[in-house]
Amino acid sequence: MPAKSPQTLPDLSREYAHWETSRPAVVGVDEVGRGCLAGPVVVAAVLLPAYSECLPGVKDSKKLSLKQREGLYESIKAQATRFSIGAASVAEIDRINILNATYLAMQRALRRIQPYDHALIDGRDTQKHDLGAHTAVIGGDQSCYSIACASILAKVIRDRLMRRLAHTYPGYAWETNAGYGTKAHLEALQQRGITPFHRRSYAPIKVYL
Repeated sequence: MPAKSPQTLPDLSREYAHWETSRPAVVGVDEVGRGCLAGPVVVAAVLLPAYSECLPGVKDSKKLSLKQREGLYESIKAQATRFSIGAASVAEIDRINILNATYLAMQRALRRIQPYDHALIDGRDTQKHDLGAHTAVIGGDQSCYSIACASILAKVIRDRLMRRLAHTYPGYAWETNAGYGTKAHLEALQQRGITPFHRRSYAPIKVYL
């Protein structure tokens, strides 16, 4: 059986393609929380100084521990020229659906980080949405450094929010599952019902309406 190739880390090749032009201000963008049953969807946008170097350990936020993400969060903020956060609420998710709410959160994050020249956005084609000059990068949080940085910032901020909400709505294990549909979360739904922060348009929540 052939040996597995070593996992590649995000690099700066896409950023360099912009840094070496007359329009070098390129922003990495990623979202967190699309698959959750509760809480907002959160987007981070990160503008790095031209010709930055990769911080050790930065990769897709889902592949990092809580401690690793928290440490890198401070390092990324220190490295970035600036960063911004955009979010869409549970009410917005239920009203316009999670995909449109994600793009709404992206628009908010990008407005807050202006001015910039181009955005690198994790995901598939986004041309039909008003996101300005950008490139969609499939698997960007695994291959593109600025997107990976954005994924870490968005994940840390959203997880902190869900931990605060866990104090107000205890029993759903949001402090550990961040609103995802874990066994503990689903069992709590059966025992306690839904909260104002559950996404009522999602199938696992609809059964409790």
